[in-house]
Amino acid sequence: MSTHRCDVLIIGSGTAGLALALKMAPLGKVIVLAKEKITDSNSEMSQGGIAAVMSDQDSYDSHVQDTLVAGAGLCHETVVRDYVNQAPDRIQDLINWGVHFDLRKKGGEETDEVDLTREGGHSFRRILHFEDQTGLEIHRKLLARVRENSNITLMDHFNAVDLIVNKEVDPSDMTPTTCVGCYALQTETGAVHTFVAKATVLATGGAGKVYLYTSNWSGATGDGIAMAYRVGARIANLEFMQFHPTCLYHKDSRNFLISEALRGEGGELINAKGEAFMKKYHPLGSLAPRDIVARSIDKEMKRAGSECVYLDMTKLDAEFLRHRFPTIYNTCLQFGIDITKQPIPVVPAAHYLCGGVVTDANGRTDVPGLWAIGETACTGLHGANRLASNSLLECLTTAHNCAEQLSINWNSLKVTQKEPKPWSHPEESNDDEMIVITAMWEEIRRLMWNYMGIVRSNKRLERAQHRLKNILEEVKEYYSNMKMHSDILELRNIAIVADLSVECALRRKESRGIHYNIDFPDKEPVPQDTIVVRGLI
Repeated sequence: MSTHRCDVLIIGSGTAGLALALKMAPLGKVIVLAKEKITDSNSEMSQGGIAAVMSDQDSYDSHVQDTLVAGAGLCHETVVRDYVNQAPDRIQDLINWGVHFDLRKKGGEETDEVDLTREGGHSFRRILHFEDQTGLEIHRKLLARVRENSNITLMDHFNAVDLIVNKEVDPSDMTPTTCVGCYALQTETGAVHTFVAKATVLATGGAGKVYLYTSNWSGATGDGIAMAYRVGARIANLEFMQFHPTCLYHKDSRNFLISEALRGEGGELINAKGEAFMKKYHPLGSLAPRDIVARSIDKEMKRAGSECVYLDMTKLDAEFLRHRFPTIYNTCLQFGIDITKQPIPVVPAAHYLCGGVVTDANGRTDVPGLWAIGETACTGLHGANRLASNSLLECLTTAHNCAEQLSINWNSLKVTQKEPKPWSHPEESNDDEMIVITAMWEEIRRLMWNYMGIVRSNKRLERAQHRLKNILEEVKEYYSNMKMHSDILELRNIAIVADLSVECALRRKESRGIHYNIDFPDKEPVPQDTIVVRGLI
């Protein structure tokens, strides 16, 4: 078993992880683990843009208020103000790292002003973008900088198994639980490696793959949340899985996102009869907050018995659409849909987790030595529903704040010089049983979609909880008795995250933001986070 030592271990290679790596590299050795290819993450799939106050007509207070309204009373205002106020500086970080944003055009010519668009829930145009592939542009430029840095080691195809705590280094240690690193499976060889660090940072992204239909990449299985839970960190608000209102509905496409920016530029949601319907649900119409748009679409589909609704872009200039949204235009065209001439069939899909590992504004968890940033963390920014394009912003602000705190405390951080206990696990493999693993994957995801979807009820949630308890016992048996395999690791994690999500939903005796329960349709007068911790469920 190989042991790797570093100053900062970052589990996850998305925007948050890479930004932190760049900020920490001047101080010491950084290792970044990617469970598959370095380029695989939700970050690269982020289309719309990043929110920041960049116009004289806009204001920080407006951005704060829009975030608080979208978050339905559950945002932590001090965190919101911190992230919103530093957003222009984080944009400057990106520019310094080589990221390009689209520039405003005047008279057909580009100016030196950044082009700003508007998305749902925003009062002003404050979304910076690069065509319709903003996340890809940011990620590839950060990755290029990381690869140039000799203090950063990128290690792909390393699937984190479990965090290592101090008692696994010294069983006689009676001090509070402290994280000292992690075990990770090198999927190409089947070997489990040990990683030891001064600080271990979870940047593993979200958990969209817990659901049957999702806009997320295949590795978004809630790994960081499950690992943090297993070592005793608090987890919060997993009932708030945001459903993006508009994913492409096509038999050959399961997770292609149709960016909210299309609605920001004038796209209109219509039903099968061609009727615009959003104004009857919210004054902002198709630009209402995502939770409202997703529920409205769900209601329209159920009312009409239809499999989808449509996003109509045909009233916009065709050349503008091809230039502003080249990826969406070309992808839809591959599926026989010309968005300049026909409406796009769309359905909601699991998109962004507003809950996660409880941290402060700097990414610090309850467990000393363990940090969480980006979508993995529950910082209080999003509350009960994320405001569009605040996600990439959170990646950068949590990375920045985490780097600052690690830098301030750098001299007091220590790497254990002792060896963690040797990794031990069965080596026998049963290929026939892998069919069952796949079936359980599908069962959990379908169960979550049907019983823990956009509209919920106590009866459905209780049924889901009962079945998930049985599944967890089966998963535990497979994990304990079979040779380590990435599919089993991910199954273990999605089972835990699914179970905790249902538990959170059952605890919330109200409807708020993304979470809508027909048995509790009203809000409680005092908003509260839903906290779960191992042993206290």
